[in-house]
Amino acid sequence: MNGGDNGVNGNGSLDAPKKQVSNKKKTARDRLLELYGLFCKEDEVLVVINADPDAIASALAVKRLLRYRVKSVTIAYPNEIRRLNNVVMVDLLKIPMERLHTIKIGDYTKKVMLDSQPSHLPCFENITFDVVIDHHPAAKGWVAPFVDIRKDFGATASMLVEYLRAANLKPSVALATALFYAIKVDTRNFEKKVTLSDAISFRYLFNIANPNLVRKIEQSSFRRSELNYFKTALNEMKVSKQRLYSHLGRVPSPDILVLIADFLSQVHDVAWVFVSGMHNDKLVVIFRCDGYKKNAGRLAEKMFHEIGSAGGHREAARAEVPLRNLPAEMQDFSTKTLMRLTVKHLQ
Repeated sequence: MNGGDNGVNGNGSLDAPKKQVSNKKKTARDRLLELYGLFCKEDEVLVVINADPDAIASALAVKRLLRYRVKSVTIAYPNEIRRLNNVVMVDLLKIPMERLHTIKIGDYTKKVMLDSQPSHLPCFENITFDVVIDHHPAAKGWVAPFVDIRKDFGATASMLVEYLRAANLKPSVALATALFYAIKVDTRNFEKKVTLSDAISFRYLFNIANPNLVRKIEQSSFRRSELNYFKTALNEMKVSKQRLYSHLGRVPSPDILVLIADFLSQVHDVAWVFVSGMHNDKLVVIFRCDGYKKNAGRLAEKMFHEIGSAGGHREAARAEVPLRNLPAEMQDFSTKTLMRLTVKHLQ
């Protein structure tokens, strides 16, 4: 990383430059000062995210951090927000965002990426980012002046809380609620392995966030129109050796596969859940397990990396395969196909 390393004194003005600090020894304040050093008053900043709760909340936090330090901050995202929890979050908290394809990248002097990396989506690859902050493992093929990747963290939102606290900026109720909900979602209510820093950030937000808004967002999980897909999943469901399989055929969004996989993973005496469906000429497979002596991410890569994209964490993973890449024996994909393929790679 490079970029400015100016200090910020108690009244928010810049102190004299200080000696660079080793990345391994950086404190939250070191990172904040280095981040601030990249921006000036005339900057028009574009924050790019792949919109989900963690990314949205992190973008709001960066907007707060830069409020009086740059000319403007715009949040933009490429994906359609379909998952109902996310729609309700954006609406209830009145979060201003733009679709990425509607703006001119060249109008912005600085670009920030949060909760993702430039190689994640093709639409990101032609953007030169000045800042990348993420909690996913580092990918290859890109560089940026300021990079803060901490893969042990459960949520990027937890990292942004550290930045806010280092800047002595108490978040508003809306921002705290967004960050609080984001940490809950990405850590699965701390069921996933996370850092102590995630817990500290969560505890800090506890007395600021609005619990009623969080509850409203959490309880808005399903549209009535989506309930039919649960019916299909249950009708198609097959269980063998503590593994539950269900192929739904064509679905309006991969999000419904995630919702159903999470629901089915609560079934007693089921160690693995595999839910698949077709969307936009792709086969999408969602993997869930308890993570105990199992690794969903590794299994997803083993099954599909040669014909599509696949990966994830120990307890949750996803694969996406263009239908044209499916071999002949998988063209007429069904729950039985999913079973055969999985059994072959679990042996």
